[in-house]
Amino acid sequence: MPQYAVFLYAPIDDDTEPEPGGREEHARHADELRESGKMLACFALEPYTTSTSIRSGGIITDGPFIESKEVVLGFYVIEAHDLDGALAIAGRNPIIRQGGGVEVRPVEGGEVRPFVQ
Repeated sequence: MPQYAVFLYAPIDDDTEPEPGGREEHARHADELRESGKMLACFALEPYTTSTSIRSGGIITDGPFIESKEVVLGFYVIEAHDLDGALAIAGRNPIIRQGGGVEVRPVEGGEVRPFVQ
């Protein structure tokens, strides 16, 4: 079955201070996907201010790779029959109601290991 990466984006101002109950809503959403068997992996990222970038020529800089009004908060990998199915799953992510958005991208290859609890 095809796999899709779902990237969670939020405005930069929202990266470090989630709204009240926001994390719990994301945990419930992740639990629902895990129980449905659709979620293969998920990762929350530390705030964008902790990122370090390596650019052409080996130049190392603090911060995200590109200037943007939004940052990636995390991502997960799901299985769906097709893009429409993946969009339906990703469209239920709470980040959308919280003022952010998601990007869905087909996975070309890689390895997914089962959740460790």
